[in-house]
Amino acid sequence: MPMPIVAGIDSSTQSCKVVVRDARTGRLLRSGRAPHPDGSEVHPAAWRRALDAAVADAGGLDDVDALAVGAQQHGMVALDEDGEVLRPALLWNDARSADAAEDLVAELGGPGEWARAVGSVPVASFTVAKLRWLAEHEPQLAARTATVCLPHDWLTWHLAGGPQERERPTTDRGDASGTGYWSPAAGEYRRDLLRLALGRDDVQLPDVLGPTQHAGRRAGGARETVLAPGTGDNMAAALGVGAAAGDVVVSIGTSGVVSAVATAPTADDSGVVAGFADATGRYLPLVCTLNAARVLDAAARVLGVGHEEFSRLALSAPSGAGGLVLVPYLEGERTPVRPDATGALHGLTPATSTPAHLARAAVEGLLCGLADGLDALVAQGVAARRVVLVGGGARSEALRRIAPAVLGRPVVVPEPGEYVADGAARQAAWVLSGDAEPPAWGPAPEAVLEADPVPGVRERYAQVRDLTAPRT
Repeated sequence: MPMPIVAGIDSSTQSCKVVVRDARTGRLLRSGRAPHPDGSEVHPAAWRRALDAAVADAGGLDDVDALAVGAQQHGMVALDEDGEVLRPALLWNDARSADAAEDLVAELGGPGEWARAVGSVPVASFTVAKLRWLAEHEPQLAARTATVCLPHDWLTWHLAGGPQERERPTTDRGDASGTGYWSPAAGEYRRDLLRLALGRDDVQLPDVLGPTQHAGRRAGGARETVLAPGTGDNMAAALGVGAAAGDVVVSIGTSGVVSAVATAPTADDSGVVAGFADATGRYLPLVCTLNAARVLDAAARVLGVGHEEFSRLALSAPSGAGGLVLVPYLEGERTPVRPDATGALHGLTPATSTPAHLARAAVEGLLCGLADGLDALVAQGVAARRVVLVGGGARSEALRRIAPAVLGRPVVVPEPGEYVADGAARQAAWVLSGDAEPPAWGPAPEAVLEADPVPGVRERYAQVRDLTAPRT
């Protein structure tokens, strides 16, 4: 019997990646990638062109039995009655909807009402806030909007033939939970919240598929290729690293993400924890910070060293950096919500005025912000037995070795991989198998790191983190 083959697609903010894997073992057969244009709004046609280029780079999909798309969460794709794109998609990182998010929170009665309604409190990145911005700033386009979908929804739909096939777009629980108008707890759209944002609720929304339902078949291929539901990037990454209950995934990329697989929905009145669903029928409470790997980049740039030397310097300094603390709000901050804050350095003395102390303070400051996010998950009843550390920042030797002491838990660093694309491929293999759970394949640990917790580091950080000054 021929080996079943699956493909996973990661359509991220920066690029499109494709992996092709053996559905039974997860063995990587080939891969490809192509860049996306820069910016916080992009015409979806650019995603399709990049996907086609990445597929060609991967040697095509003609032998693939099933595929799934994982893509950046939250973006707004507005379509007219013919299924044509009305305007470039607003991406998650487009901040022009920040005021709209604040207005929506107030109009429903505060953060607690939103948390109870959909598990999350809207911020600028959420689709619901972008729809309010559209209604206020481009009312003619808002009036012509017949369908609203997310980046992964749109790509999956187009792989199935798009408007030419006249089929309804589909999504999944994970990605739908980031819109701000779908409730993970109730498992349904909240059209009253859609109406609050857009001024009307008669637009078509994608059908929300279960984890192993079919989203159709790939149109135009040489083979009958099943389309899996796909999901959002954070949900796909959790699948890609094989996260299970008790695992907290800490991703250190452009942003910092702390998420965990949970068996029950969460609703954090403070809005710190976004109560998302995952791609397996469970839940994925998540905390996101704006400042992550770029904190290390910035500190290395200030010191005039490369990342290898930066790690050496950080590891040569004492734990706690002699009382030197970097609060890393370099681009404002999302968690906590401080959009106008700046980074700040506290405890500078003659003794701490060394490159090593600054390097250590940068690593510890970054980790303390993520540790606050981990605490917020635990406060919501999430089990947190170990940390799975991924993302570009996880390549830093200093960060890997310091992380267990600051986070207070064993840290597992999986083998490097394209975790979002890998998770999408794993979902596709699950759809093919029809089993109760996804296939067991996943990355092997590259390192398991442990250290005694050093609570003094976090205590000192907590003393100064609220002293940061806003931009003037």
